[in-house]
Amino acid sequence: MIDVLIADDEEPALAALAYLLEQDARIGRVHQVSTGADAIRLLTRERIDAVFLDIHMPGLSGFDLARALQRFEHRPALVFVTADEDGALEAFDLEAVDYLLKPVRGVRLERSIARVVESLRQTPEASAPPAPELIAVTLGGTTRMIRRDDVRYVQAQGDYTRLCTAEGGFLVRVPISDLERQWADAGFVRVHRSYLVALAHVAQIRLGSEHPTVLVGDAALPVSRRMLPGLRDRLAQSTVRAES
Repeated sequence: MIDVLIADDEEPALAALAYLLEQDARIGRVHQVSTGADAIRLLTRERIDAVFLDIHMPGLSGFDLARALQRFEHRPALVFVTADEDGALEAFDLEAVDYLLKPVRGVRLERSIARVVESLRQTPEASAPPAPELIAVTLGGTTRMIRRDDVRYVQAQGDYTRLCTAEGGFLVRVPISDLERQWADAGFVRVHRSYLVALAHVAQIRLGSEHPTVLVGDAALPVSRRMLPGLRDRLAQSTVRAES
């Protein structure tokens, strides 16, 4: 069963393609989004086998999204679904499995799904080098991508979190508890109810004082007593210098 994502800002086209895909026994879950930014957010949370992308979408275009996917560790098979006949050359330069023209016909979609299945069988995923995870953030009304590797620490701010990098802070609407769980394997550790830090960016840890802190860049972040045992366990596996 193949789990797929459809990204299209035209609701009728989105619904029609979802319906056709759901009729195919090879298809499992069908996720639907209307923007490239929403697609990136979903792809960072869910393991998707194939994406069906419109080219012309607000913010991140289908081509922009396809380029971002090239940097994902798990790269889903890529199919463009569009009314634009002129984008095929660029689509296949981006290693698309197929290029469907709207309106999509059932028989043609079946052939496309067969190509996706064959592509997934041939993907040497186990030997692929790891790629940095990308996060979609909104800044000044535009969507841009930042690397998770560039996030030094995360600060909770209500229903949002601020991803703090050398460039500055970027708000995303994801609870810090979700990021704590999703990013644990990437070297992020919770040090306080309001802070999640990337051990790779920690310069020094002071655990023996009355108020324990971690130094990340020029920021001194508090460490809660409740979080100390977990932090010590993670430190045993890292090269960060700790002062007691």
